[in-house]
Amino acid sequence: MQKHLKRYRLLGVLVATLVAFNGVTLGTVQAQSPRRISPSAVTMQVYEQLPELALENQYISSDGEIDVDNTLVSRIIRYHLYIRNRPTNLRLDWKLTMADYLGAFEQISPEEYPDYGLRENPMAGDITAVENLSVGMRDHLTNLLYEAFASTPTASTTNLSATDLSATAPLTTSS
Repeated sequence: MQKHLKRYRLLGVLVATLVAFNGVTLGTVQAQSPRRISPSAVTMQVYEQLPELALENQYISSDGEIDVDNTLVSRIIRYHLYIRNRPTNLRLDWKLTMADYLGAFEQISPEEYPDYGLRENPMAGDITAVENLSVGMRDHLTNLLYEAFASTPTASTTNLSATDLSATAPLTTSS
């Protein structure tokens, strides 16, 4: 008879563990769900934090005017969100996007690159601009993009300036 009760006891512990685990998992998923934020607001925030980052907004739109709002960062965000459909609340996905620009992960296709009405596709210039960033600058850009989309509105964890960054991570590599 005791063997029989041990089976039910083990089954009860297993069920309780599964219920507890699912409750924790569901709570975690809900707590980490991405909040809706404007990509243009993130673009402005990134350029405020990294003023030395190239705008790459010299391209002419289909109406013959220079489109000053179509910047490198805005195109990186659109590529990440709309072309690759990657989540915004995971740092690894932002790193994968940077790897795409460096030619180390997925190939960027000129046909699907987000030019949004520009006469010339900015893909080659954007890839060159990202390649010319130091490792520290690319990492800082990745962190800013991740935190802008993933952090809560009241908790900003990265307010590093370029001088703070140079003190914590080398911007250039020496041979």
